[in-house]
Amino acid sequence: MAQLRRAERRYRLGTGEYGRLAAFRYALRSFLRFSEDAAAEVGLTGQHYQAMLVVRACPQARRLSIADLAGQLLIKHNSAVELVDRLAELDLLSRQTARDDRRKVELSLTRRGRNLLAKLAVVHRAELRRVGPQLERFFASLSAKAE
Repeated sequence: MAQLRRAERRYRLGTGEYGRLAAFRYALRSFLRFSEDAAAEVGLTGQHYQAMLVVRACPQARRLSIADLAGQLLIKHNSAVELVDRLAELDLLSRQTARDDRRKVELSLTRRGRNLLAKLAVVHRAELRRVGPQLERFFASLSAKAE
């Protein structure tokens, strides 16, 4: 406990700063909760939505591998394999053997996956527009403190 008090004195964060950090965390968590709920409404998990988003965000010229997906989602490779299996079973994602390396698998969304993702992305964009001003105020307050 004494070590914590020394750290607080050393960094000198005031109540307002803690409030801004708490508000930022609340805004992020609220958005994530919204995202999980929106995904659940169409029969997906939040992780399904995140994976589909990562696959769709990959430029057409570059194919996404399962290892890439694992890295983007901050999960282990075998967890990414299981996630891809579930998405493929739902006909949301397809796998193709890489042309340049037959050991690798490349991922792409199916037509059904693209349509479902598009619907989810529209509501997510609207929610970001709603919470965006809160986040902008937080980042502006950080910039003001740095000057």
